[in-house]
Amino acid sequence: MTAAQDPTTAAAVRSFRDPGGVLIRRGGRILRVLNPEGAASLESFLKTTTAREAAETGKLVRSTPLDPADFPEIDAAALIEHERIPFPSYPYEWPPEMLHAAGVLTLDLAKSALDEGFGLKDASPYNVLFRGSEPVFVDVLSFERRDPRDRAWIAYAQFVRTFLLPLLAWREFGLSPDQVLITHRDGLEPETMYRWAGFWRRWKARFLALVSLPKWMSGREDAAVYRPSPAASAEQAAFILNGLLNSCRRHLNALRPANAVSKWSNYTGAKSLYSDAEFAAKEAFVADALGLARPGNVLDVGANEGHFSFLAAASGASVVAIDSDPAVAGAIWRKAHAGRLDVLPLVVDLTRPTPATGWRNQECESFLDRSRSGFDMVLMLAVIHHMLVTERVPLEDLFDLVSEITREYALIEYVAPEDPMFQRIVRGREDLYSHLTRDRFEAAAARRFDLVRSTRIGGLHRWLYLFRRRRATA
Repeated sequence: MTAAQDPTTAAAVRSFRDPGGVLIRRGGRILRVLNPEGAASLESFLKTTTAREAAETGKLVRSTPLDPADFPEIDAAALIEHERIPFPSYPYEWPPEMLHAAGVLTLDLAKSALDEGFGLKDASPYNVLFRGSEPVFVDVLSFERRDPRDRAWIAYAQFVRTFLLPLLAWREFGLSPDQVLITHRDGLEPETMYRWAGFWRRWKARFLALVSLPKWMSGREDAAVYRPSPAASAEQAAFILNGLLNSCRRHLNALRPANAVSKWSNYTGAKSLYSDAEFAAKEAFVADALGLARPGNVLDVGANEGHFSFLAAASGASVVAIDSDPAVAGAIWRKAHAGRLDVLPLVVDLTRPTPATGWRNQECESFLDRSRSGFDMVLMLAVIHHMLVTERVPLEDLFDLVSEITREYALIEYVAPEDPMFQRIVRGREDLYSHLTRDRFEAAAARRFDLVRSTRIGGLHRWLYLFRRRRATA
């Protein structure tokens, strides 16, 4: 498959780990290039009730066969085009609730496929993307026809490493997926969790089953463990595999993330500096701006618990809501998922955005590469003073970045140095930030944007600005 491994300049390799084929992006299209073995396996799987029903309900990526003759530059036994998921995200950007939801979908499809004679050969969260708040299984080559007497699920250990142990690490140690999976692509080993745990924790029921016993038994493995050991009958094999999948589901259900609370929780509620009238005025300005701009997609930076993300979604926009706090991102997901709202919450700090990862930094794009010119509007409400003070981001650089991300509009809240929250975060270093005046803010914005409208929020030292990106001139 030389052409797929060394694609033309119009195509970029997006995956290479499955021997059945590779995924490439050709312009705006997502193509899966298959060799003969992969083509036969995928064709048989797509004919199953599992695949058909999952695709119809949005749980499996939709796949359309193409004629390879239409792409002579690509050497392929078969070619499939997948629907494009609006904003791809990765497990290390998800709050724990989304990792859990991806695990539920993985087990649901594994169980359904098993009943039709197919097995799931890998069980990684990288097989899943999110369309808004809904998980979508995208790696269709993960399903293969299984030997009816095969009683082993070879992906079991991977499911434990990449789903169960990271969720256990969140519950027991407060380590969110971004703290674990960015440096442990294939998840956590039981030995690693065992080292982190103290003596008593190792005897807790969930730790004992998923960490301590595997650790204690790891030294007894030999090559015989990995040799096929067929069951006496197909019925017995199915019974064993169903039992294993049910066991995974029990562990997953027990590790469902609880509603976490952090210092940023309820920040637009009880902890808010706004009076009811001031918050209503802010909300009205944002709603009017959304009505004027009519954005198809929105990036909400520092979304907190998503009040304005939901306002944007209600206006018809597809929203990506980012916040560095997994607790508030999880709160957004729970509300969006319950209401089937088109909001994708991610644990991302725009001052330290997710880097490109994987082989040659090309398997998973950086957050900024996925975002550039990707949104019709960027919301930055009650957040830039944190970026300017805590991270010391230059004001001009901030507007440069916003102009790279938005195609049209930016709605930004300016918080003056006299604001109580601003004074709280500068911690007595007011003289370092006295230059961040409204005039300086407006001058920095004018380098990249035209002002559409602005307003002061009540009697606060806060102003709302709607900007429109200035077009480059020849």
